[in-house]
Amino acid sequence: MKKVLVVDDSISVARQLEKIIADSGDFEMAGHAKNGMEAIKMHQALHPDIVCMDMNMPGMDGITALRSLVALDRNVNVVMVTSLGGVGDKFTESLKLGARTVICKPFEAETVLKALREL
Repeated sequence: MKKVLVVDDSISVARQLEKIIADSGDFEMAGHAKNGMEAIKMHQALHPDIVCMDMNMPGMDGITALRSLVALDRNVNVVMVTSLGGVGDKFTESLKLGARTVICKPFEAETVLKALREL
């Protein structure tokens, strides 16, 4: 079973993702980080198969954390999560930086699981 690290400063969004992941039967939770800096530390400690990361967080945002994670591990599987309308530039930037895909909030369980299963 693949382990997923959820990175989101919103407790409600993190819980929603955790429930989708736990209920899937295909994935297990590796942990929950509240910002990019925590994500980097937890990735190094837990070695999750997938990182599901919010783009906008206080402290270190998802794009900055993505850059660092890719520099540390070129094969890291990051799914960026965003609630921003009109995220064209950030969407494109995150894919260029190495994100595998981007999913938008509010999301459906099947959308999340489809993105995770494709990795």
